[in-house]
Amino acid sequence: MSFLGVRLTLLLGPTVPLPAPPLLTHSLENVEVTHTDEGRSGFQLSFLSGRRGVRDVVDDPLLVSPLLRTFNRVILIVTFNVTPRVLMDGIITRQELTPGEEPGTTRVTVTGEDVSVMMDLEDRSAEHPAQPDPAIVAKLILRYARYGLVPVIIPPKVLDPPLPIERIPVQQCTDLEYIEKLGRRNGHVFYISPGPVPGTNRAYWGPPPRLSVPQRALSVNFGSNTNVDSISFSQDALAPETVDGDVQDHRTNRKFPVRTFASLRVPLSAKPGWLVDRAHTRVSRFREVTPSVVSALGRAQARTDKSTDRTVTATGRLDAGRYGDLLQARGLVGLRGAGWHYDGLYYVQQVTHQIRHHEYTQDFTLTRDGLGSLTPVVRP
Repeated sequence: MSFLGVRLTLLLGPTVPLPAPPLLTHSLENVEVTHTDEGRSGFQLSFLSGRRGVRDVVDDPLLVSPLLRTFNRVILIVTFNVTPRVLMDGIITRQELTPGEEPGTTRVTVTGEDVSVMMDLEDRSAEHPAQPDPAIVAKLILRYARYGLVPVIIPPKVLDPPLPIERIPVQQCTDLEYIEKLGRRNGHVFYISPGPVPGTNRAYWGPPPRLSVPQRALSVNFGSNTNVDSISFSQDALAPETVDGDVQDHRTNRKFPVRTFASLRVPLSAKPGWLVDRAHTRVSRFREVTPSVVSALGRAQARTDKSTDRTVTATGRLDAGRYGDLLQARGLVGLRGAGWHYDGLYYVQQVTHQIRHHEYTQDFTLTRDGLGSLTPVVRP
């Protein structure tokens, strides 16, 4: 599929995806891909088909093809001018058929998720003695190296390695569920990001990345440079929270206070919500059972950090042809033209790509910790 300087390449196959044959590329009607910073990303491909000859008497030709079977691998590559970007690397998990009344109007739809779905198929009962959370995550990710997973693991601010004589981490769920559980208690996210080379994937476990190079700017009311079709902003004053409580250390049987006062995330705004309105910041009681004081302090800080991430939210739609690139979720982007309170850098939480013939739009959700731009200008 090619239009307006944008070309879409579809690779399919059971193990090593290969370029799709003309029968599939000519039948492709719609592509939808959603990337998010928490949970699995997904895709949906819609094909128009129908029985057109003697060879199609038994069944629809697309259903006869082995390429659209469930658990086949799908790689989507979008090329802007001469720059290729891997849009999705996933696994087909669902197939649908909608017969049409007219020839060529039957619709075959396949839906799938990124390759992390393969990490969520088997419940395991396992122990991880003497291994801190980052080591456990790395070990679990490496089990799926055949899907091109490259682990990128950022250790939490507080590490509490388990002593085998005191406790042993026990897994009673799938590998994906356990990795996400370890992430939540450390204020981390886990996601699979496709590329940069087709067939490889970046498995990230760490805090929302806020130190990346900002992507091409989103421009609002910027004359001929405008690339955003619509956008709206909201501020949630109740989102930030601090933690207050006590925990008893099992080694000394003494009670220790557990307090948080501020987010330790890299700030994206000039007026973070937790800082400018401290008198009204929500205070939560710490009631978790933890193995040590160090672990309690780490989990409390993770709750405060995570609560500030979505104080300000922006949702909108852009035209990919005018933008000239993929807006990548799980990274930074600059925004200009909305005024000082809402201009500046944002974290891209989610992007949904809609690709049809002669149309490519991207719906996005941006977040940050407060109002006001930290930079006088953003990268164009």
